[in-house]
Amino acid sequence: MKTRKNKIEILIVLLVIISLFSCKEEAFTISIQNKLNAPQVLHGIDKLKLFAKESKIDMVENEGALNIETFIDSTNLKHEAFSIKTNNKTVRVTGGDATGVMYGLLDVKEQLETGNQSVKSKEEAPNLDFRALKFNLPWEAYRSSKTLREHTETCKDTIFWRDFLDMMAENRFNKLTLWNLHPFSKMVKTEKYPEACDFSDEELVEWQKLWNTLFRMAKDRGIETYMVNWNIFVTKPFAEHYNVSDLSKNRDNHLGNGDTSEVIKDYMREAVRKTIDDYPDLTGLGITLGEGMGGMTAEEREEWILETVVAGARKAKRKIKFIHRVPLSAGTASSGSTDVSVEKLTRQTLDTLTCFDGPINIELKFNWSHGHSSTTLVKVHGGELADTYWNPLPKNYYLAWMMRNEDFFILRWGQTDFIREHIEKNVHPYVNGYYVGSETYIPAKDYITSLEGASTKYAFERQWMFYKAWGRLLYNPKTPDSFFVDAFETRFPTHGKTLFEAQSKVSKVPLIIASYWNATWDFTLYSEGMIGFNEGRPPAVKLLSLKTLANKTPMDPDYIGVKTYLNGNETEIAGKISPIQLADSLSSFCNEALKAVESIKPETNVDLLYEKSDIQAWAYLGLYFSDKLKAAVAYQQYIDSKDEKFHKEAITWLEKATEKWSKLVAVTKPVYNPVPIEHKGYHEDSNLFHWSIIQKEVEAELKWLKELDVAQTKSN
Repeated sequence: MKTRKNKIEILIVLLVIISLFSCKEEAFTISIQNKLNAPQVLHGIDKLKLFAKESKIDMVENEGALNIETFIDSTNLKHEAFSIKTNNKTVRVTGGDATGVMYGLLDVKEQLETGNQSVKSKEEAPNLDFRALKFNLPWEAYRSSKTLREHTETCKDTIFWRDFLDMMAENRFNKLTLWNLHPFSKMVKTEKYPEACDFSDEELVEWQKLWNTLFRMAKDRGIETYMVNWNIFVTKPFAEHYNVSDLSKNRDNHLGNGDTSEVIKDYMREAVRKTIDDYPDLTGLGITLGEGMGGMTAEEREEWILETVVAGARKAKRKIKFIHRVPLSAGTASSGSTDVSVEKLTRQTLDTLTCFDGPINIELKFNWSHGHSSTTLVKVHGGELADTYWNPLPKNYYLAWMMRNEDFFILRWGQTDFIREHIEKNVHPYVNGYYVGSETYIPAKDYITSLEGASTKYAFERQWMFYKAWGRLLYNPKTPDSFFVDAFETRFPTHGKTLFEAQSKVSKVPLIIASYWNATWDFTLYSEGMIGFNEGRPPAVKLLSLKTLANKTPMDPDYIGVKTYLNGNETEIAGKISPIQLADSLSSFCNEALKAVESIKPETNVDLLYEKSDIQAWAYLGLYFSDKLKAAVAYQQYIDSKDEKFHKEAITWLEKATEKWSKLVAVTKPVYNPVPIEHKGYHEDSNLFHWSIIQKEVEAELKWLKELDVAQTKSN
């Protein structure tokens, strides 16, 4: 009986084994059926094939393969839109055009990257047509320093541009705007003015290869390219040959008097015409008025553009697209001061410019140079903005907001709620998009990552979430957070949700600092470093001081400053967020983020170490600002009342803040060496930044507060 039982058990085991082998799933394979030869479609297919190769997935045609088919339907789908329809093992990717098909194929790749062997049906269309990155070139740069020149060789490498453009396509950016003072001398040599190009014919050929390759690669990825320049600048050889001014002796004097002689006007017309004719894959040009135009009225500046750039474009063999930066200067003191009369003048010109390919795009800086601040439009470059540009609605141009980032280059950032709210509040019928980028930082060479073992090769790869959040939400602001969680999870399995949520919390820190500090041009604030221009003479970039903080009127209309909080009437205070409430909110979500990532052990994963360290760094910076806000309230109470108890309270809070700064230094010192930043000037011996360097100022301020005797102080 026992023997029979054993035989039955053995038979059952054999049947189970046979069943397992017979039910074993076939290996996952992919097959692509494509009859479209458009380069954008081929790019999407190449990325799918690369994913399959890296994931060891066979690309074969068999009965069990995931069969991906491509189609274009411009009747039912708009430009750059796509639909994915899945039926069993068949995935039909249809685009409104070739770029839409590419986005659909890249979406399929992203879905498969999460580990699924099936693809969900979906349909997406662009919310905004103009989704641009601002990229300052390191040569003929707006500012001249070793920090920017460090990127020269990287930016001359077409492999860098290939990878950068791949990132743009993946994140659905569709415009690349390249900025420098005078791009033409490195692009063309005109017959009338060959001396304007200081290259030999052989050297110029190499530059032309770079430009042609860059413009073609961009076009193959559905990305338009624009060369944007500041204004009356020419090369030194040209200036010497014709005895004219080029401002080359002092490039930082951008507001200096430009030379409007006829020879420069004629050269500009020729350079613009030849650039357009010689580079058929270049989409368009852009101009900004003010620089190199000191002493000129707004009318004279606009006339200059009409006689040079516009006239040159009209002489070219094809039409181009055009970017016109506004506002113009109202005088000689500022290259961007706002004035209704100037806005009306500019609008008159824009309304009559019909010689370009499609609508003109006008660009306005959202909240000056610190777009990552309040989602409420408080000011543009130069001050407040009237409704001249959209009342009545324009017919041949659209407005796009410039989201200048002069606030964080080192620490990783991603705040999807901010971007969604920004789009919801600021996209109107006359707005067709955004520019995102910096003036003082070039995302090319990575000189910031100091530890070996990181997977990032280029600077933009460090800020992968910054570009992914901005690009994908500009395309579709309804993109759910689950998509970004999956992106984290693909990079850091088991930690994705924790990292995304913690980063989202602490990425509010620089937004709050910028919204409270109410900065203007580039160097007035560097949120990540808690430095900027303070009150006093001479102006210097240094730690945001307690005294200045107490006197600040915040940019964000939802916030109230320290003095209003202490002395304002009910109407001024009602419904507003007080400094204490803001400080408590900062403290709460920063501590939550610290607790969330505490258990993450990066071990040998250097990329994960950086993600965790950056979250901790933002959190400690937020806690520092939180405690300092409370110290500022107590400090002002001490100034007003001369009551020593408030002095002691201010000291207590600033001591707590100083402790948080020490923790910030402890987190960042092992992973970051001091790096040069433009905010601290161009001198190589003094422009290095690290939180450990600023710590001396943090400790000095605490010492100052302890020694402060308000009774002996004549004025605040």
